[in-house]
Formats: sequence, C-alpha cells, structure tokens
Amino acid sequence: MKPRIALIAHDKKKDDMIALAREYADFLRTCKLCATGTTGGRLVKEVGLEVDRKHSGPLGGDLQIGSMLVEGHIDAIIFLRDPMTPQPHEPDINALVRSCDVHNVACATNLATAHLVLSQLKEASHG
Repeated sequence: MKPRIALIAHDKKKDDMIALAREYADFLRTCKLCATGTTGGRLVKEVGLEVDRKHSGPLGGDLQIGSMLVEGHIDAIIFLRDPMTPQPHEPDINALVRSCDVHNVACATNLATAHLVLSQLKEASHG
C-alpha cells in the first residue's frame, strides 16, 4: 500500500518544503500526497509531484487534512511550522497536531524530524 502523506508548510518554510520534496522526489512520487493550497501548488509546479490540494491553512486546509487523518486516510504529516511568526489559524494548527497524537500518526514539524520520517517511510516501503 502506498504511504499516504500530508505536506504542509507555513509561508517562511515553503522553500524548505520544496527543497525537502526535491530531495525525496523519487520516493514521494510513489506515495499518495495531499497538501494545503499554496504548498500543494508549489509542489506540483516546482517538483512535479501529483498532489491532492486542499484549501490553504487559514481557509480550513489544516482542518481538511485533520479530517482525513481522523478517518484513517493519512499515515504521516510533514508540517514545517514557523515557530517565530504568529499564525491567525493557530487553533486549527494545534488541533491538527493534537489529532496526530490522539491517532498515533507521525507528525514531523521541522526539517530534522521530516528527514527521519521520510527516510523511515522510504525504507519501509522498499523493504
């Protein structure tokens, strides 16, 4: 079964997400991907990935992904958060991260954990 991964990045982390996706592009092409609006658009345009795009985070995209997670349709979330910039939809962000904890879904919130999660998923899918 293809790993189902959600990709989310705050504005100041979008370039990091693109670089990460380029590094793991061959693996990510074998996955079922979803992403919030702008991040998803950039992943399609700049990396050439097939992505199920949701709304942008402030317009409910985090909640859409959270719903998918609760329904069992997400195996891992890569959520590159900007801890230094206040987010207008902080309650939605907290709800999504909390849902990961409640449903025992891997949630990488920075590049270090994103590399660990993607490396492990890649190894598991080829093993």
